[in-house]
Amino acid sequence: MFLNALRVGAIVFIAVGLIGTIIKFAGGEGPSAAAWRDLVVGGLAQGAAYGLIALGYSMVYGVLGFINFAHGEVFMSGAMTSFFMSSYFFDTGLWINNFVLALILVILSATFTATIVAVLVERIAYRPLRNAPRLIPLITSIGVSFFLQYSAAFLFGVANKSVPQPPAWLLAKIDLFGLGWLKLEATKVLVIAIAIVSMIALYLFVEKTRTGRSMRAVAEDKEIAALMGINVDRTIVTTFAVGGAMAGIAGSLWALLFRGVSFDTGFLPGIKAFTAAVLGGIGNLAGAMLGGVLLGLFEGVGPLLILDGWGIPGVSQLKDVVAFFALVLVLVFRPTGLLGERLSEDERA
Repeated sequence: MFLNALRVGAIVFIAVGLIGTIIKFAGGEGPSAAAWRDLVVGGLAQGAAYGLIALGYSMVYGVLGFINFAHGEVFMSGAMTSFFMSSYFFDTGLWINNFVLALILVILSATFTATIVAVLVERIAYRPLRNAPRLIPLITSIGVSFFLQYSAAFLFGVANKSVPQPPAWLLAKIDLFGLGWLKLEATKVLVIAIAIVSMIALYLFVEKTRTGRSMRAVAEDKEIAALMGINVDRTIVTTFAVGGAMAGIAGSLWALLFRGVSFDTGFLPGIKAFTAAVLGGIGNLAGAMLGGVLLGLFEGVGPLLILDGWGIPGVSQLKDVVAFFALVLVLVFRPTGLLGERLSEDERA
């Protein structure tokens, strides 16, 4: 009864907000069409980063059945590496004179660092707990998260670090497809494009390679996979490594997009990426990608689309509230996520 009332209340709240926003827009109030366009593109770019991080959550959950809450700090290590490498290339002039090469090197460096961190976390913190009850590695992951976060604070300081500004051509708006009205910031278009290529590469790796098939077999049943000759330990390490690589790419894109990193950069984006994984269906790679994009869009346009219709002031500052409200909605309406499958009682156990 209470759950049904909560569902009805959520529907009414969203509907009234949408109607209020439509009335304002029809009356000439509120943001312009260009502003809405920028919000959508910004949401897609941010959502693409969420999706890349969420892939790590889903991959580890699919193979081991627990949430690696230290994954946000793996992402942070990639973002921090991006700061140091981009600053170095800026000082040498490569960042301005040959930005494409510099960006490729930054992404590769961030990916390498995040992959190493993810593998070390698996080897040191999780492998000894492989046969422990699920709650134990979950608690451990929280401890590892704080350890990595405050280790970064000790090593690099707590102050926010500004990533060098990219060349002027990347900050300008480009006329996509030559339509005249679809002018988008080149940085956000680049971030979305790199994220799409990374997601496609991961999909092909998981679906078409022998290692990817091993990962899917271990996710299905570790014991049977071992009987078939699959090295389960190596496959689990590979899963962490691939998830770390995706987080590293996301970290470099995040640094490029927001041009600032700190020791706690991984905390909030990491929690939101977990939200995206739940939204799409935890353990489902396509769901993680979809959940990230949808969460980014919801966070980008949700405050103005829903809250502004209620006349709530300062809605642009409430995007975090909207993001976690999305998680509540998913848990209320579809706990398994958009692409998740309902589990039997035996599977839940």
